[in-house]
Amino acid sequence: MRLKLWPQSLFGRLLAASVIAVLLAHTVALFLIAQEREHFVMQGSVREWVRRITETTLILQPLTPAQRAGAVDELAAPRAGQPPYAMNLMPEGAGHGPASAERVFVRLPLLPGFENTLREHLQAALGPGYTVAVGATPEPAPPAVPVPVPFYEAHELAAHQGDALRYDVTVRYPDNDAVVFRVTRMAGGAPLPRNLLQNLILLVLILVVVLYVVARGITRPLSDLARAADSLGRETRPSQLKERGARELRDAARAFNTMQDRLRRYLDSRTRVLAAMSHDLKTPLTRLRLQVETLDNPPMQERIGRELDEMESMVREALSLFRGLDDGEPVSTIDLDALLAKIREEFALMGAPVAVSGAAAQLLRGRPQMLKRCLTNLIANAVEFGGRAEVIVEDGAQLILRVRDAGPGIPPAELERVFEPFYRLESSRNRSSGGTGLGLTIARDIAQAHGGTLTLQNLPAGGLEATLSLPRRR
Repeated sequence: MRLKLWPQSLFGRLLAASVIAVLLAHTVALFLIAQEREHFVMQGSVREWVRRITETTLILQPLTPAQRAGAVDELAAPRAGQPPYAMNLMPEGAGHGPASAERVFVRLPLLPGFENTLREHLQAALGPGYTVAVGATPEPAPPAVPVPVPFYEAHELAAHQGDALRYDVTVRYPDNDAVVFRVTRMAGGAPLPRNLLQNLILLVLILVVVLYVVARGITRPLSDLARAADSLGRETRPSQLKERGARELRDAARAFNTMQDRLRRYLDSRTRVLAAMSHDLKTPLTRLRLQVETLDNPPMQERIGRELDEMESMVREALSLFRGLDDGEPVSTIDLDALLAKIREEFALMGAPVAVSGAAAQLLRGRPQMLKRCLTNLIANAVEFGGRAEVIVEDGAQLILRVRDAGPGIPPAELERVFEPFYRLESSRNRSSGGTGLGLTIARDIAQAHGGTLTLQNLPAGGLEATLSLPRRR
């Protein structure tokens, strides 16, 4: 199943996958950092609270229960300007709410086991003669001795007092007297500073820039290779591909250039040989024609003349085929509707009915004369073997031209063979209609030179349809 938002290009996929991987890695790293910070803060807070509660407990231990109660009331009494049970929440010189709140950007849920951890550490510090109980502060909160918050979370807690969690620690002395201490911690766990987020964003941006450069360096040579391969059959003398990028990409570009050179040398050699053969054949054909003209037998003269005409036509068509696309015609903009109108007018002058329906939505890039020859060959076959030709134009992602006739069609087994050079159906092997068997071959070569395809199919109602598909350049 294809994702609609997922990039389709290799460059886009490499960049998107790399960025997603970096973001996931940083998210996991951020979670681990926050979790480790929460664990550190909890352990540090527990140690600090255990130290202070132990010191206060041991200081109050020698007092009588009445003296101890008076000392506890004095410690629990709120100072002027502070709410009850919030004394000593911040050390001297600590920041205040709004300024401190800006320093926090993420919080994680509290680590479990805080109450048990605090109770176990405090019990170990006081010894077996004391009993320790830790629980959430009930509502309404009774008087208790507030325990100052450790310095490394005092400013965060001051900015979020409404979300603070309060716990009552009850310490029971050996004489069964009890003192209640109150500790306060952050509800959202240990916060991470905002500058950490800024550093992570900066790191992600640096990685994205580096990944962009690396991915572009990988995909650009591949794009060049694809364009060069696409233009191999379109351009007469395609330029050499630049050998750049990673070693594998340079090897691929070098191999492509070598293949292109070999193919060009082969085609040039073949064209030169065939041109020489064509030139050499003209001399004996000319001598034969002169000798035929000296004959006194007119029927024989006419029959041999037709044979010589057919031989000359085959030589011309064969040379035109084997020369391929090396005619030097440049690529230009083609008005297909005007081209079809001109072809229809030329066939109308010869008395051949050609109907055209549909229109091209926009201009086409290609070689006008070559495309005209391709369409002329298809329409000529339709008129010659089907009595008439109907051209249907469909424009969209591809430009499709359908050339239909009303003839007997072609046996299914022969639909591909008729594209072979010099191949003709048995029913057309005569001088009046058989031709040289190169029209469809040349038409398909021209279609492929434009990056398109040419196929044949029999219509259900009778007749043959030639479908020429030409891609729209991206």
